[in-house]
Amino acid sequence: MAADKNIRQDLRLYLTQEPVILALLSILAVLFFLAVSGLSHIYHSQQESLGNRWFDRGILDLKAQRFQNAVSDFRTALLYSRDEYSYELNLAEALIGLKRTDEAYAYLINLWDQEPENGLVNLELARIAANKKETDKALRYYHNAIYATWPASDEEVERRTTRLELIDFLLNIDARPQAESELIALAANLSDDPAQQIRVAELFVRVKDYERALAQYRLALASDRQNPTALAGVGMAAFELSRYDVARRYLEAAVAANPADTHSADLLKTTELVLRLDPFQRQLSMAERTRIVIEDFATAGDRIKSCSTSPKLAGNASKSNLPTALDASQAKWEEMKPQVSERELRRNPDLVENTMNFVFDIERQTNNTCGPASGTDLALLLIAKLHEGN
Repeated sequence: MAADKNIRQDLRLYLTQEPVILALLSILAVLFFLAVSGLSHIYHSQQESLGNRWFDRGILDLKAQRFQNAVSDFRTALLYSRDEYSYELNLAEALIGLKRTDEAYAYLINLWDQEPENGLVNLELARIAANKKETDKALRYYHNAIYATWPASDEEVERRTTRLELIDFLLNIDARPQAESELIALAANLSDDPAQQIRVAELFVRVKDYERALAQYRLALASDRQNPTALAGVGMAAFELSRYDVARRYLEAAVAANPADTHSADLLKTTELVLRLDPFQRQLSMAERTRIVIEDFATAGDRIKSCSTSPKLAGNASKSNLPTALDASQAKWEEMKPQVSERELRRNPDLVENTMNFVFDIERQTNNTCGPASGTDLALLLIAKLHEGN
């Protein structure tokens, strides 16, 4: 009986102490967990801090184009923060700076798999493909970059810059129709900044879309009326479109704004010659028209004589038909010379057109045979082009 009583007392004591023991064990477990969590947090914070420190160092080296140092910095940062997206992206850019594009591509394609909508990743992949002449890939990544996600504050700027880079790429591979399509899309979303308008206008010139180039240059002038580059651009585009009255006005303004602009000065001289030597202008009197035809005929005669004795023609002596054709044209010019007079031109209006057609034929023939025309001969060629089909 005494033994049973002792057992019951021990059991009651144990039952009384058990909650206390469990509570103490629980508190110890919680404290241990908090200690471990704290230590783990401190460890990860230190790792993150070290990673950030090396990353910041890498950014400075990357900006200074110390690419080898930047690669080392970013790789060290990744030891502390493995698979950190921004670290890998900047490491790829540093590798590109070292021309180690295969290594960079491995990082970039992995990043693309994680975030296919990342603008910078797509842009770098496009550049690598472009350098490797992988046109289809380059186009796909460039278009991805244009419509991808960029930082909100820079989104429009980055998309515009990327499209400009795409246009340059297309022009470099002579894909003018595609470049023009991209330019049209770009022009529709430009700001009022004259520098942007001029840049796009210059690209339209490269694809020989002078009509749109003219429009873009004029938009630039709407914001900056005395901009020398825009004035010269309007003049040049109007010249290419054979709108010589418009070309003269803007080229005069361009030369006045920038006397060092020799290209505009040369175009202006040619434009003035075209306007002076064109006998088909509506406002001309009969006397003026007759005088111009006689002058143009004489110019063509001088051109064919100088062409017949040019060294270039002698170098093409193997083309036996050339001297014969020139001789025939010169003989015809000598035959027509007595008729091309003020009296005959007044009496026979059809002679004006026949004479000018012959002048144009001589200028085309000598241009092909003896090299590019200049001065008054170039002006006559432009006049011929202006009235083709009329």
